[in-house]
Amino acid sequence: MIGGHGGNIIDVASRIGCAPEDIIDFSSNVNPLGPLPDLVEYLHAHLERIAVLPDAAARPAINAFAARHEMDPNRILAGNGTTQFIYLIPAALNTQKALILGPTYADYADACRMHRVSSEYLTADEAAGYFPNMQAVDRAAAAADTVFICNPNNPTGVLLRGSEIRDLCRTHSQTRFVVDESYLAFVDRGEKESLLASELKNCLVLHSMSKIHRIAGLRLGYLIAVPSVIDVFRPYMQPWSVNGLAQAAAVFMVEHRHQVDRFINRTRDYILQQKRSLLGRLKLCPNARLYPSRTLFYLARLSGSMDASNLQRRLLETKLLIRNCANFEGLTPYHFRISLQKEDANRQLTELLCKILA
Repeated sequence: MIGGHGGNIIDVASRIGCAPEDIIDFSSNVNPLGPLPDLVEYLHAHLERIAVLPDAAARPAINAFAARHEMDPNRILAGNGTTQFIYLIPAALNTQKALILGPTYADYADACRMHRVSSEYLTADEAAGYFPNMQAVDRAAAAADTVFICNPNNPTGVLLRGSEIRDLCRTHSQTRFVVDESYLAFVDRGEKESLLASELKNCLVLHSMSKIHRIAGLRLGYLIAVPSVIDVFRPYMQPWSVNGLAQAAAVFMVEHRHQVDRFINRTRDYILQQKRSLLGRLKLCPNARLYPSRTLFYLARLSGSMDASNLQRRLLETKLLIRNCANFEGLTPYHFRISLQKEDANRQLTELLCKILA
């Protein structure tokens, strides 16, 4: 397991001697407006679920997701976050050689390493804002049996068009494409780029509830594919992978669909407004370049003498935590990531960044 994931505020708080809630966490890519208060109230009302075993196959969660997205439940598996599926994929698909579009989330490579599967990165150029060269992707995909694509990508925020990924799937029909859409819900009109409705036999979609609803502690994620692929994964699924409260949260999402949709739309509007404000303030900030992003976080690079580790240390003196991206394959000790939080916190961070870097 890689050390240094974002959002590790319990460990950070222990090291600097404060309570986790005292830290403003810009390192974790979760909804700054969440969780939805009515969802929290709903979970409180269902706390008795912790006294009994949940449904072993998480059928309430699967059926709720199927109803919300109007799809066949036989195309869906629910798990303990998308991470559970990431670590199952190399074994379930009998992957021999994986291609990972980078720089990206390290767990794709960690999952391959766990199963002793060969993997290699195709790292996008910094000069192109880390947007992948699709001709290079097309060539590299021909030599792999499994391709991991995070869309929009973490940590770069780059979004590929759904049509481009579908074209890749059709061109390389013998290659499996794993498309992680964990952050797509944050993108304005992002649904049109989703592969959820695709019934391509070689396309597997990962869908996270943790990020957009800020329920990362519940651990709820989905794998969506054609039924024949889902059947391949069933022998690898452990019973009771999804806890009772997580299954209750899934049911809430479909029972309160209109309320949830309004919450997501409000989140998207807030993100667009905060991105404009943040970019306007950071234009005057020396020695920090932000790369274009379609979601709620930004990858940045320092150009002065300070590296991301020291910047992180300086910000922690005021209990602001950013993500040092030095351990992302293809990035440098000068790269860091910030994820939007509440408006006052965003302003505090940008003002302090400019002060430190000046």
